[in-house]
Amino acid sequence: MLAKANRITSADDYRVIVRRGAKVAGAHTVSYVRSRESGTDARFGFIVSKKVGTAVRRNLVRRRLKAVCHEALAAGVDDIDVVVRALPGAADAPWPALRAEVLDALHRRPRRSTPTDPRSGTVESGASTDA
Repeated sequence: MLAKANRITSADDYRVIVRRGAKVAGAHTVSYVRSRESGTDARFGFIVSKKVGTAVRRNLVRRRLKAVCHEALAAGVDDIDVVVRALPGAADAPWPALRAEVLDALHRRPRRSTPTDPRSGTVESGASTDA
């Protein structure tokens, strides 16, 4: 099981990550990856709808996705938020395929952009300009 510090629990957090995160689509999952402040733990969230199958199938898919994320945390992934949406075919996907898709999404994580003032388009004071 993922530690509380590594889970996305707020509906608002899910919404922000899905809307503003980089989208990485695979055959069985769609992952949304968003950078966080440097030095923070990685957080993961999962969306497994009823289209995936019965409750037993959905929980199996969710457990598999959590296992991949737990493995990624052990490998040192940090400073990102990830929401993984399981597609209907995920229930029949073999473990190596799910694992490869999620790890690929983590390795394609977006570069941290420099914060800008939306009104003027200039770099905010105190923000680093090296990306």
